[in-house]
Amino acid sequence: MDPYSTEGELVNIHNAFHAGQYDKVVSFDTSAFSSSNELPARVLKLRAKLALGQFSDVFSEVKGQDSVPDLAAVKALAEYSQDPWDSDEAVQAAQALAQEQGDNLTVQLLCGTVLVDAGLSEEALALLAKHQGSLDAVALIVQIHLQQNRSDLAAKEAQRARKWAQDSLLVNLAESWVGLREGGEKYQQSFYVFEELAQAPATQAVHSLVGQAVAELHLGRLPEAEAALKQAIALNPKNPDLLANMIVLTTILGQDTEELKGKLTEVQPKHQLLADLVAKNEAFEAARAKYSPKFEP
Repeated sequence: MDPYSTEGELVNIHNAFHAGQYDKVVSFDTSAFSSSNELPARVLKLRAKLALGQFSDVFSEVKGQDSVPDLAAVKALAEYSQDPWDSDEAVQAAQALAQEQGDNLTVQLLCGTVLVDAGLSEEALALLAKHQGSLDAVALIVQIHLQQNRSDLAAKEAQRARKWAQDSLLVNLAESWVGLREGGEKYQQSFYVFEELAQAPATQAVHSLVGQAVAELHLGRLPEAEAALKQAIALNPKNPDLLANMIVLTTILGQDTEELKGKLTEVQPKHQLLADLVAKNEAFEAARAKYSPKFEP
């Protein structure tokens, strides 16, 4: 049984994690949880700390506990997340865990995350295919297919999950991610999901506000997108994905983005957006070098 299912006592902390309320997850009172849920709850707290960049705390908490597959997977993800650009050992550790403990759900989720981020999407999918009714695994599979530009496969995965998970938060989010890729009426449907999370005090987080803003951008509602991003800035002005989407909006508005790029470089110098901008500039310069334009007097 999926320890994070909606029927279990982990539902609230689990939903808080996937709504991006990482501080809430870290401070969540788990003292009354049953012994069988102690480890899954601990893993969620550790993952939330990683999302907050609290790497030293995580390393301290899992030190010397490699014999526990769940915590070994947390360590591999922590090592990778701390420096994805010098991560051969972390990727190898994830691959070894996938080989030896591939039936463990935490290994599937965390090592799958490492593998896909390292460009090993097929290995990640093969590992995640072993899950037994896990919505977390479904959500990660959907994200991988979207990264592969296979929105058709992502949509099928989300639709299958809807049949057995009904109105779960993760299913709603997964369908919303797909909707932002498919377009048309799906933009509005995705917007409703993100807006509900973003504007309710109990669930508001940078995560959901950025999702709302992206949906607004797709709908052509630039002032509304800007308002949502400003709400997110008030919560955490140094969130890298928030800054990346601010750059996108500012570009669309025809405004200068240098200050925002500088802030993103300070926070996360190798963010994917910055890497993409460098690659596109280099491609443009390479193409431009092939031509010698002549101007008529």
